Amino acid sequence: MSENNFKEIWIEANNQLKNQYKNEGRENEFNLWFNLEYVSDDQNIITAAVASDFMLQTMMSRGNIDTIKNKIKEISGIDIDIKFIVKNTSVAKSADDSESTAAQGGNDKEKGAVKKADSEKEPNAQKDGNGGSEFYKHPDLDEKFTFDTFVPGDNNMYAYKASVEASKKPGKAYSPILLYGGSGLGKTHLMESIGNYIYNEKKGKTKLACISAESLLNEFTNSLGTKTAQKFKNKYRSLDVFLLDDIHFLQGKKALQDEVFYIFDSLEQNRGQMVFTCDRPLSELKEFNDRLRTRFSKGLCIDMQPPNYETRKAILLKKMSLLNKNLPDEIVDFIAANIENNVRDLEGAFTKVVGYSEFMNKDLTLDIVKNLLSENINSSDGSNISIELIQKTVADYYGISLADIKAKKQTKKIAFPRHVAVYITRKITELSWQEIGVEFGGKDHSTMMSSYKKIEESIKTDATLDNAIKNMIKEINKK
Repeated sequence: MSENNFKEIWIEANNQLKNQYKNEGRENEFNLWFNLEYVSDDQNIITAAVASDFMLQTMMSRGNIDTIKNKIKEISGIDIDIKFIVKNTSVAKSADDSESTAAQGGNDKEKGAVKKADSEKEPNAQKDGNGGSEFYKHPDLDEKFTFDTFVPGDNNMYAYKASVEASKKPGKAYSPILLYGGSGLGKTHLMESIGNYIYNEKKGKTKLACISAESLLNEFTNSLGTKTAQKFKNKYRSLDVFLLDDIHFLQGKKALQDEVFYIFDSLEQNRGQMVFTCDRPLSELKEFNDRLRTRFSKGLCIDMQPPNYETRKAILLKKMSLLNKNLPDEIVDFIAANIENNVRDLEGAFTKVVGYSEFMNKDLTLDIVKNLLSENINSSDGSNISIELIQKTVADYYGISLADIKAKKQTKKIAFPRHVAVYITRKITELSWQEIGVEFGGKDHSTMMSSYKKIEESIKTDATLDNAIKNMIKEINKK
């Protein structure tokens, strides 16, 4: 081992990240999910200790380990790998090893041991986490998204059964399928479950692509710039399975909509399976090609609703079983009863509670959990909040009309409330700048970013404005 050549860099990287999170009002999040202890270094490898395998896997899935590595590289200019010692096992593992173990679902006896694919088998064929049948990993798909890990309930049973049937008879039973609804309701999980099922049934011998609409745009634009448009067309029009996430991002992008239309027609002619997700019904999409809208509408369009209490509790119990964790019944009941918006929030609350218990090395009580989740329970994630509600609330506050908020008038009386509405929209929804721009009169993303930054700077020195915005957000969350 070296004489701690990288220790000062490690300390500086963590200090910078802590200050960044503190300035963003997320210091508690940093303390919990960057809880790593420097141990030693050897050449270009740092060894750090983490409280438990669960916390390490969570830090990996949240991207925090990559954040640390990138910060270290930014400071030192060197690519430094990080290996970990899980305190309760004393087995070192690298970031890549941890991803592999987590993905394969290793049980407690296997912690610290990386299960690799048999070199004599196909490169993407791996044994599953229980030593069972081979699993064919597709690079576009998350192997954790399967029908086995999905918990169906009254809110999503139709979507679940249709997805299972489509995966058993790809291109024949139900194609296309459009799953729509708010963020975190399981749309992507079901879509990728279809992909994983088909890909494994075909033993990895099927042409499949799973991509977000935003990433598809980037790839499409790059193909035009590099004069490889034909290669792009050949790739997507020859697919057997096309899984496209977040089609609402296609709004206003005429050239890409045209290309998706042709991809759709090619797969339809070849009896390919298509699945799409969207955060709203097709009828609410703006600047959208009618012929493409018609194509999406011709299959199954299924509304995904938030899970009810029984389903939320079942999801928590499933999560506990998969991770071999145990929470008292009263705590499980409390989380299920109070985290209502979506599955993502529910799993986030579970992770926060378990992570705290392991980090602090103490048993959980209901009072501790109530305090930990007070912010989650008292706030809304904005997944079911419409931009029009935000615009109307802001317009009413400033005494102007809803039409003024959406118009292009630049008088101070109109422009400032519009900036506020943009700021609130970005803060409490998950919409992209492009999507927000569509809702504010078709403005481009740079204009929306500029509006946001003006208010962000103003509230730093204007307590009255800060309080006004907080009050408007509270009013919006009540409706």
